[in-house]
Amino acid sequence: MRFVHGQMSFMVNEEQISVEVAYALPDKQMLIPLKVAEGTTAYEAVVQSGITDHFDGIDLASDKMGIFGKQVKDPKAEVLKAGDRVEIYRPLLVDPKEMRLKRAAKAKRLKQEGQEQEKQDTTSEDA
Repeated sequence: MRFVHGQMSFMVNEEQISVEVAYALPDKQMLIPLKVAEGTTAYEAVVQSGITDHFDGIDLASDKMGIFGKQVKDPKAEVLKAGDRVEIYRPLLVDPKEMRLKRAAKAKRLKQEGQEQEKQDTTSEDA
């Protein structure tokens, strides 16, 4: 950081912290370690990492971000601590709640079909 006092200017060393920026696709993952100034936000760290140069699908304006798996509400305001890992989340293709309901319905149907088959097998043996 540069300070100007009268005709003289001088630099003050900013404290640096180590953080990581992560993004993953099913077939490609990247974890970028970097040093940033104390007070850097999650959003700023992602920009500084250059990770968008490696993945076409990242949209910093809309993609959600988190730190160690916990989504942050406002990446532009979330100040990082030393050792934090900023994660960029891909948009979900399917709603997880909807998928659970579909799996539960399928399991129920298979269970009912199995019980019906068992009844048919039992009546066949009795005949």
